[in-house]
Amino acid sequence: MALRYVTVDVFSDFRFGGNQLSVVLDAGGLDEELMQAIASEFSYAETTFVRPPADAANTAEVRIFTPKSEVPFAGHPNVGTAFALARIGEVFGKPVGETVRFEEKAGLVPVEIHRDGGDPVGARLTSPQPFELGDPVRADVIAACCGIEPSDIATHVHEPCKASCGLPWVFACAASPEVVARARPNSAAFAEHLPASASVGIELYAPVGGTAPNGADCTARVFAPEFGVTEDAATGSANVTLAGLLAALDPAADATLVTTISQGVEMGRPSLLIAEADKADGAVTATRIGGRCVPVMDGSLTLD
Repeated sequence: MALRYVTVDVFSDFRFGGNQLSVVLDAGGLDEELMQAIASEFSYAETTFVRPPADAANTAEVRIFTPKSEVPFAGHPNVGTAFALARIGEVFGKPVGETVRFEEKAGLVPVEIHRDGGDPVGARLTSPQPFELGDPVRADVIAACCGIEPSDIATHVHEPCKASCGLPWVFACAASPEVVARARPNSAAFAEHLPASASVGIELYAPVGGTAPNGADCTARVFAPEFGVTEDAATGSANVTLAGLLAALDPAADATLVTTISQGVEMGRPSLLIAEADKADGAVTATRIGGRCVPVMDGSLTLD
């Protein structure tokens, strides 16, 4: 038995930047144990498995695995999988149009295909769940997990907190971009204070006001060692939630707030994510994230 797979660099407009993704096609015959083993073999932040949908009105069921476990939703896997299917042009005998819909454990994920001259160049997803602000997290916990000092956290902007748009993350605003750059994840501290049952990991970010080389509004790093991802190069599920958080903190109402985030620079895999949050009557009503993608590999898995 052989299954086709493709790999994609997501949230980048050049090869070997962004976040790596492997997409296993026509994976309906694989059980969870084998999918987890394949994801561990690839050892990318995530691997997706494209399966026939339960509802024929949808494009596919998509299962998402990190090297250690399955997650109900993630950002770069959805953007990259939609881009990969658009390049192939069909899935399960149906043509891929301008929008795909993926059945996932967190809910239905609509993804718009971005094209240039008819060719797919990226995609943008809408979160499967509404923005939800969770509990505060102590600054000393963030400091221990990120190898910084509590005074390095800009608590006057907001207290570190949990938030989710389908996958729970912890968010902390750093006092400066330099703090973000010198952070070092401490796996033992994560295991003690933020186990996998509490959140996926931490996003440490700092506003840069569009002064980054790529014009980004924020610089960010994401650490998720409890899920086998010590540092992630581009994290759609975290940054789409960050967009919701920033919108919730902003006094503006009845607006769409757009935030661009630079990530992966310290890893040598620079990424650019474009996040949006709709706000009406003081509440966040929808969140989206997208970016460009680049194809990298096309091969087959030998399973017999």
